[in-house]
Amino acid sequence: MTFNQKSIDELHDLLVKKEISAVELTKATLEDIKAREAAVDSFITVTEEEALAQAAAVDARGIDADNVMSGIPLAVKDNISTKGILTTAASKMLYNYEPIFDATSVEKLYGSDMIIVGKTNMDEFAMGGSSENSHFKTTKNAWDATKVPGGSSGGSATAVASGQVRLSLGSDTGGSIRQPAAFNGVVGLKPTYGRVSRFGLIAFGSSLDQIGPFSQTVKENAQLLNVISGNDPKDSTSSQVAVPDFTSKIGQDVKGLKIALPKEYIGEGIDPQIKETILAAAKHFESLGATVEEVSLPHSKYGVAVYYIIASSEASSNLQRFDGIRYGYRAEDIQNLEDVYVKSRSEGFGDEVKRRIMLGTFSLSSGYYDAYFKKAGQVRTLIMQDFAKVFENYDLILGPTAPTVAYDLGTQSHDPVAMYLADLLTIPVNLAGLPGISIPAGFADGLPVGLQLIGNHFDEETIYQVAAAFEATTDYHKQKPVIFGGENNEL
Repeated sequence: MTFNQKSIDELHDLLVKKEISAVELTKATLEDIKAREAAVDSFITVTEEEALAQAAAVDARGIDADNVMSGIPLAVKDNISTKGILTTAASKMLYNYEPIFDATSVEKLYGSDMIIVGKTNMDEFAMGGSSENSHFKTTKNAWDATKVPGGSSGGSATAVASGQVRLSLGSDTGGSIRQPAAFNGVVGLKPTYGRVSRFGLIAFGSSLDQIGPFSQTVKENAQLLNVISGNDPKDSTSSQVAVPDFTSKIGQDVKGLKIALPKEYIGEGIDPQIKETILAAAKHFESLGATVEEVSLPHSKYGVAVYYIIASSEASSNLQRFDGIRYGYRAEDIQNLEDVYVKSRSEGFGDEVKRRIMLGTFSLSSGYYDAYFKKAGQVRTLIMQDFAKVFENYDLILGPTAPTVAYDLGTQSHDPVAMYLADLLTIPVNLAGLPGISIPAGFADGLPVGLQLIGNHFDEETIYQVAAAFEATTDYHKQKPVIFGGENNEL
């Protein structure tokens, strides 16, 4: 039996009424994974034994009627630490790494009686936009197996889009939740920087990384964010801002809200069909009573350049710990200590990771620090100021999530610059530490188009309010790929 068409609220109702048990729901989820996994390759590890044991423990304690997530299965990106469960970050370097601790976000999932059914595939160390940089496998788009699923959280997005799980966790450093959500027609949110603890997330760019939720619907996304948010003394960048109920504004109309549409987000480099879809969404919001006006984010055009200096510099520092000595991959045929470092890192890291380590090390080197890293930090401040200026007069910013729909597998993996430019619309949000969501907004060439809504710091509630209003008055989120029982028509 399958339950993957039912919402979290419906599943919670069935669990509370004892019409199904957590074990039955987990078994059904594991069956859905088995039935679809060969088509999409979402998972690196499926934790059948552990998941069934967790579910049995939840059933023994009894489903908590006041906790909508009690007994609900989900998948977790493989760069989020899970005690005793293989956590590879999709790298040969960590091919055998089983952490001795849980990430704070994972502790919170367990604390809400949620059940982890597996760890999802990704770009190695979250570096990439297509999930083709994994050491283990290449994940495929849920709508078309010849297309990329987006990245780096490609496995988390396709696991939800293909009907393997209702919910998953990903991480977003420059668009790694929102872009795969757009490519697969699901909901994905990058929270405000500091909203969710980064403790236990294998670090890529420490000033940019955030863990966030994937889901089928906006409300389910907010429900999962409720679980994982909050201050954490183990993470010095974790915010002390109070955590609201993120579902509190869902169902409220958008009359009187002011939405900004940056001209840079519908300008050069944006596919004409995507532009058309986003302008149609803007008109739709106007029909719901919101005001949509064009604004400018003049420094956003420097976002990609700034990001690849800052993120790569932070990565070169963060990845020093993978040295072949304490854990993970260690090269054989070594004569001395230098061999351990050089050979283990040369063999253990993939090409894209090496490229970014080299770029970052160069940017931080003594002769170039001022010209690159320092300058990038200054331009980052200008990007933040652009957003702050817009939020003085507007409640939300609207635009596309990605400049194109999902492209063919293999077409950009050998062209890093083309791959980097695909993050043009998502990167500024990370640089400014803002929250942003991608929701389904239409189709182009039979593939999903994502609408990005960007909020002010710690204003995820307004994002969810507006996203839910769009979802409630359109049916794009109801369209499913063939693998999930849909028809894949051009819509």
